[in-house]
Amino acid sequence: MAPAPMTHPHKTIIFDLDGTLVDSLPDIISSFQYGFACLGLPAPTDAEVRPLIGHPLEDMYAHFAPAHAVSLCTVYREHYTRNFVNRSRPYPGVVELLRTLRERGYRLAIATTKRTDMARRFVEALGLTSALDYVQGTDGFPHKPAPDVIHRALAALGTAEGLWMVGDTTHDIHAGKAAGLRTYAVTWGNHDAGTLATAAPDELQPDLGRLLEHLPPLPRA
Repeated sequence: MAPAPMTHPHKTIIFDLDGTLVDSLPDIISSFQYGFACLGLPAPTDAEVRPLIGHPLEDMYAHFAPAHAVSLCTVYREHYTRNFVNRSRPYPGVVELLRTLRERGYRLAIATTKRTDMARRFVEALGLTSALDYVQGTDGFPHKPAPDVIHRALAALGTAEGLWMVGDTTHDIHAGKAAGLRTYAVTWGNHDAGTLATAAPDELQPDLGRLLEHLPPLPRA
């Protein structure tokens, strides 16, 4: 009897979305501030909002206006769904990077604090759906730095091995470590290099180019 063909377990790379693959902060911040104007409240500055991005929306609003957080979330979600790609675009080289990794045999998944339905709409609007295997948002379970969203993404793919968590905040890096993945921090997003260094990522880089050096083509089945 001929030997069974060699196979390799599915190997998956997990990416954060906002600030990692997509430069979306201007649309997020403007939508966040819009709610304050609608309710007649003083709006925080860009610099005040930026450090909180990556936390759940309710927590972000509670930081500034706890008595109005629920109403502010409602306004944000209505406004953001109509304005989420006004200025948001993939970072330079991201589309090519994802395609190269897929060609090399890796599975690619998103693990984001966005709700899953919004994350999938966002990915589709930016033309990234075909470059990814799965998009997992955070829906009613602990958010990063807890590893739950990563575990759910890996489970949905039935993957045997998650390799890297790639993100732009310390929350991403801590979640990746908690999930047992190597971690790659990119500085073009929300947290600067000094802040990211406090989480001790395996890689701390200004862009995603070095990721390819760690991920050579996988052997074919």
